[in-house]
Amino acid sequence: MTNNPGSRNYDDVGMIPIVAPGRPNKAARSVLRKLVQGEAPPTAPMNIVDRLAGSPYANFTIQVGKAEESARKTIDFALRLAETMFRYGAGALEVETSIIAVTAALGLRNIEVDITNQSVIINYAPRDAVPITLLRVVRSWTNNYAGLVAIHELVTDIASGGVTRDEATRRLEVIVKKPKPFPRWMVSLAEAIFAAAVVGVIGGTLLGMAVALLTILLAGQVARVLGKWRVPDFFVTAISSFIVTIVALLCFMANLALSPSVVVAGGILLMLPSGRLVSAVQDAINGFPVTAAGRFLSAFLSFGAIVSGIAVALVMSSMAGADWLEVAEPITGTRPLYLVLILVAISTVAICIAEQTAIKLLLPTMAVALAGYLAFYYGMEIGLGNRFAPAIAAVVVGILARIIALRLGAPQLVVAVPSIIFLLVGLSIFRAMFVMTLTPDDSVSGAVGIFNALIIILAVAAGVVLGDNIARPFTRSNGQKDRRRNRRR
Repeated sequence: MTNNPGSRNYDDVGMIPIVAPGRPNKAARSVLRKLVQGEAPPTAPMNIVDRLAGSPYANFTIQVGKAEESARKTIDFALRLAETMFRYGAGALEVETSIIAVTAALGLRNIEVDITNQSVIINYAPRDAVPITLLRVVRSWTNNYAGLVAIHELVTDIASGGVTRDEATRRLEVIVKKPKPFPRWMVSLAEAIFAAAVVGVIGGTLLGMAVALLTILLAGQVARVLGKWRVPDFFVTAISSFIVTIVALLCFMANLALSPSVVVAGGILLMLPSGRLVSAVQDAINGFPVTAAGRFLSAFLSFGAIVSGIAVALVMSSMAGADWLEVAEPITGTRPLYLVLILVAISTVAICIAEQTAIKLLLPTMAVALAGYLAFYYGMEIGLGNRFAPAIAAVVVGILARIIALRLGAPQLVVAVPSIIFLLVGLSIFRAMFVMTLTPDDSVSGAVGIFNALIIILAVAAGVVLGDNIARPFTRSNGQKDRRRNRRR
């Protein structure tokens, strides 16, 4: 059958009309594919450079042509940098981001970083080449927040592409050999002033503040002598807490008008690993469980040493005929808000000096601590409770610490940690451990107290991390620069 032009086509057999197939709708197919299939394979590993997202080093500059020929030297420098940061008190996340930023800026992309409580491993495995794996163990620690600030500035300069590896190595050596900003005698005096100010914050009298100051001076000198003799830190802490308790007992036996529990609390607060506990929780939140576990164990060993020293002093005084003192009783003393703010400011500056903070950060850190304490105070006033109010204060500290620290060229840690000491997160755990260990009849209440203290510590650490994340959009130096891809020189 012949079809006329313009007529419909028919099948020769069944006279069934034949319809031409329509064009595929590409837009509809694309939308359908996105609904049922992800844009990236779900099992693809994350690029290690993606760990820099949200960090101060997110926009690094790659120095092309300088990687393969000196990969070993670059890895050695990165390990030396990481070891120094750990020695000075940096957190695991800060160390990891610094390593990634430095190695990426110097041209090493195929690396893996593994960080534990006291070791750093870097594996460099380029294609069609022999891999390199190097390990560095951190065997000593020291207080040097000023050194952390200098290292932060160095890593920032490397990431911006303005420093070569050889120059960076020389600058790191200068940082390591540079003296700390405050002499030893000033650190000892600052530790004693911190203890005295804390006694005033928790309700102690002027006499109690003076006794705490003299006690910490004595305990500090004994601790330094024991340190020169290479005595383990556990026994140094135990002996120091023993000295603090003996002094409080002697004052009580002399009928001085002061509370032994306040004197002991002020004396041991400097020994309490409050910052280590918060750092451990932060490491766990940031994805470093091994490092967090190590820091938790170290912190609880310190608590055990403090309880041991106090227990020995109490037993010795009881054998000598003195009355058994309740040094872990709750402290209910109050002070006017203006006076507490003054004492918080003094104690914050004192702990900054003890931690060897850079001089330019003393006043900003004090301001952050005062803002955090006001948030804590008014949170308690409106009835948030002793669990939620510290968390709110920690969020405020985390936000302000990141904004101020990065504006001044420093990591958030050096401002945040001294600013949360006023929350006294370690004192509650000490009291709970003391009750559970030395008063068997109240062991259940001691266990409940430890649980409540851990909840508060978790809330404080999570609040600092949350504040740090909230402040990230406000700490971008240049919006266009952040939206730009990693550029090459």
